[in-house]
Amino acid sequence: MLIGEVARRSGVSARMLRHYDSLGLVRPTGRTVGGYREYSPDDIRRIFHVEGLRSLGLSLHQIGRALDDPGFTPSALVGDLIRKTEERVGREQELLERLRTVDAAEPSGWQDVLRLVELLHGLGSQYAARRQQAVLAPAEDVSAPAELLAEAILAESDANVAGALRWALARADGDAVASLASGLDSGDVAVRRRAVQALAELAGDEATAMLTGALEDPDTAIRRQAALTLGARGVTEAVPTLVGTVVEGPNDVEAAEILGMLARDAQWADRIMSALTGELDTHTTDSAVRMRLTQALAEMPGTLALDTLRQLAHDEDRSVALLAAALVQALDTTDR
Repeated sequence: MLIGEVARRSGVSARMLRHYDSLGLVRPTGRTVGGYREYSPDDIRRIFHVEGLRSLGLSLHQIGRALDDPGFTPSALVGDLIRKTEERVGREQELLERLRTVDAAEPSGWQDVLRLVELLHGLGSQYAARRQQAVLAPAEDVSAPAELLAEAILAESDANVAGALRWALARADGDAVASLASGLDSGDVAVRRRAVQALAELAGDEATAMLTGALEDPDTAIRRQAALTLGARGVTEAVPTLVGTVVEGPNDVEAAEILGMLARDAQWADRIMSALTGELDTHTTDSAVRMRLTQALAEMPGTLALDTLRQLAHDEDRSVALLAAALVQALDTTDR
């Protein structure tokens, strides 16, 4: 079969077939009387083998070695190809996400695009100071999309940079809450913690609803952060976690103050008191826990906890008794 026919049937151009010949990769078995290349069925089969290996990303040199070296083993080469392909796909995915970010910002002109790209470069820096600078001192007239800031927050491990990102997110255009939703579903507890911290600084019913769901998170720190934020917003679903925070610490003082605020609602006053006294009955020997609970009782409005504190003034634990007695005296003085 002559080169033109081979090219037509194989889809490989005559120019490429001549290149294969010059490299010794696929040399036609014969020549016509006129000196034209003539390919045998085995030659054509080898052409298809070459094209098949090219489709895997092998170079022509690697293909020649694979086809001609009987001792050649493909495992190492294929493994290397997999690694390089994964790197290329990663770069393409990064480019795709960057383009989506630019598109979401709805730039009005190329200057907007260039300024946004500058911000992206800053946020992608390996240096925390550079990332923080990109957030706090963005290029002129650049409004960072909420989606971009949320993505950066979920990945940011530096506390100072994360704080700057949360500050910027609270002021950004776009649906910041929806952008953080994926973080709460992450299997990485650090990512979920970052998401809850960011949501705690966002106002609105959507953020409150997502924080309420976080009360069921298996991580104590996440539940505590959600409860402190929700309690400060008057959400009573946070009460059990707030009581648990008083028992376990840290943030017990803040939790106690919030419980005192929520207890101003008569419908919840008795429930909160019952929860606190129930914990006192449970933790009969842990002095540190009983001290925190006693201090929390002092945060209850009015004289709501006065009788309980009077009982605690005679507690077997001297530290608890002295604290309760001092609190009773303070409440008695205030009540007069």
